[in-house]
Formats: sequence, C-alpha cells, structure tokens
Amino acid sequence: MSALPDSIYWWVGGALLLFWFVGANNRLMRLRSAALVAYAALDAALLKQLDYVQARTTRALVVSGVAKPDVDMESSLLSSVAQLSAMLAVTRLRPLEPSRVASLGTALHVMLNAWGRMYPGEVLHFDAEGTLSMPAPLNGELSRVPQVSPFAWPEPSAAAEIARGQFNDAVNAYNRAISQFPALIVAWAFRLRRASPLV
Repeated sequence: MSALPDSIYWWVGGALLLFWFVGANNRLMRLRSAALVAYAALDAALLKQLDYVQARTTRALVVSGVAKPDVDMESSLLSSVAQLSAMLAVTRLRPLEPSRVASLGTALHVMLNAWGRMYPGEVLHFDAEGTLSMPAPLNGELSRVPQVSPFAWPEPSAAAEIARGQFNDAVNAYNRAISQFPALIVAWAFRLRRASPLV
C-alpha cells in the first residue's frame, strides 16, 4: 500500500490549498512592493525638501536691509537638517520597519519646526491630494476631517505631502492585508510584520 492518499478529493484539496497560499503570498508581496515604491517617492520628495532648506539656509542671509535671523535658530535648523539626512539614510535600508519610520517622523518634525521658527511666514500646508489646506472655519464645523493632518512644508510644492499620503495609504493597505485571517497565516509563515505610516 502506498503512503499517499488515494482519494482524488485529497489531491484537489491540496492543490486548492497550494494555489490559495501562492495567491495570498503574491498579493502580500504586491502590497509590500507598492509600499516600498511609495517610500522611494517619499524619500525623493524629502530629499528635495532638504535641498531647498539647505540652499536657503546656507546662502547669504542678509538681503537689502533684512536682518539676519538668530544664529542659534540657524544652527538649530542646520542640525535638524543633518539629523533628518542621517535618518533618511537609515530608513532607506528598511523603510517598512516601524521604529525607523517613527524616528524619521520625529526628525522630520524637528526640522519642520525649526524651519517654522526661523521663517514663520514661509510654511505651506497641503492636503494629501496636493491642494492647499484651508484654515478651519470660525464656527468650528469641518466639512471634511483629514485622516492625517498635513505637515507644514518649507518648499512651495505639494510633492512631499502627496508622496507622504501615498506612502501612508500603501502602508495602511499592506497592514490591512496582513491582519486579515487567511493572509494572516501567510504573513506568519514568511514573518511579514506590520509597517508604520509617516505621521
């Protein structure tokens, strides 16, 4: 007697289980790849913001009678730029690791706050779709509450906020997929962990 099952139902069930497993794995890999591609776009947009801040800070700060900003604020901004640059390099190696993305978010907030203190009139808020964010109405009623509040960006471009929104959407789709029951088994088998959005 053979040790293999003789019933056709065992073979059909095994084949269906194998096809399901491969299909679930492919779906998770597609979502993971989409999150990685979205991070690459975010990384490029953040590098562009860094270049803008560095170019603006390092060039001559005295222009036709405009007083030079506080030296401490300038050194704080340059330090935060260096910190953000270092965190971008670290996060680039494993962009879906929550601790690295959280550290990147902290470094980004520090840099944006330093920029806002040094140039308070030159920060722009964009929605994730790229439109300029409007201030909240005085009566306190909001027609639409954004899921993640927009950052105040130095460079007058919506590219960074759009890239951040796309990365966060890709990460949320990936996290939803690996937490659903059938795909949860595949995620456990391949040690796929939840990622973290940039907030």
